[in-house]
Amino acid sequence: MRHDRQLTAAELDSFGAELDALRQRTLDDLGEPDARYIRRIRAAVRLCCWSGRALLLLGWFPPTWLLGVALLGLGKILENMELGHNVMHGQYDWMNDPELRGTRYEWDIAGPADFWRHTHNHIHHSYTNVLGKDDDVGYGLVRLFPEQRWKPFYRWQPLWVTLQALLFQYSVAVQHLRLDQYVKGRMSRAELRPLLRQFNAKLLRQSVKDYLAFPLLALLLGTSAAAVLVGNLLANLIRNLWTFTVIFCGHFTERAAVFPPSVLEGESRGHWYLRQLRGSSNLTGGPLLHILTGNLSHQIEHHLFPDLPARRYAELAVEVREIAARYGQVYNSGRLSRQFGTVLRRIWKYRLA
Repeated sequence: MRHDRQLTAAELDSFGAELDALRQRTLDDLGEPDARYIRRIRAAVRLCCWSGRALLLLGWFPPTWLLGVALLGLGKILENMELGHNVMHGQYDWMNDPELRGTRYEWDIAGPADFWRHTHNHIHHSYTNVLGKDDDVGYGLVRLFPEQRWKPFYRWQPLWVTLQALLFQYSVAVQHLRLDQYVKGRMSRAELRPLLRQFNAKLLRQSVKDYLAFPLLALLLGTSAAAVLVGNLLANLIRNLWTFTVIFCGHFTERAAVFPPSVLEGESRGHWYLRQLRGSSNLTGGPLLHILTGNLSHQIEHHLFPDLPARRYAELAVEVREIAARYGQVYNSGRLSRQFGTVLRRIWKYRLA
């Protein structure tokens, strides 16, 4: 349960001004260390992915095959979380590096980057945890808050969540299609058709790369195509499960709040910041955890400052926590095991009316 103090209009203005000032100080301090960091992450992604793929080409020999799966899975996690997600937020546009331009980056995942830039960067970050506006609240499949209207298929949501976790990259890709709107007659076939073409083209490229091109290369080299195919499947599964866990822990823990659409009426900058704080959850841990989560272990700071380089979130968290305490606000943070445990309890509890 949350126990946030209600803020007056003057306090909200002051709260927003302090966070605006913190953001601006960080922007003014960006420079070569930030650029060097993201270039190293890009190099690490390439090293892990290509090393992993090379080891998989050696066949089923247990040590090299397992290491190949682990390295490829790690490379995909880093690319998805610390590189792709953060670059697409425009966190490194100031570098003027074409490969790190937020509007141009295409990531190694089934969903087109353009889909993500709209559903995540625009819709989710504008309407964080606002019921009926933020599609990420349950992704249309899961009831996680009592404020969500109950529907009969929620009875089976532990099954839906399991499937979503296993196939998370496809779940994210399909979200932008808004197939529910098409089924309800709120989207025409003419509107859906270009989205499907874009979706199918990206899905085909990813599938050919992971499940056809590299297995065929193994055949040409006289090694096991099955070893490469299964290795790619497992690497994608590792990435899917990890990404699902991190995202659900950032938004749907015991202390995360949801809001009615009325909260958007006349919303000030300070109130927007307050909504981001109350709707987000952090994970405690060391530097390795932060890197593997794309620094979404600092989900609060990410929602407050989505366009700041994520490597800065750990230092920003110190001041954000202090500001939150002065204004009587809960700073929701805890171990991964604890936070994920509260998510699982929500999934189980709110499956029933």
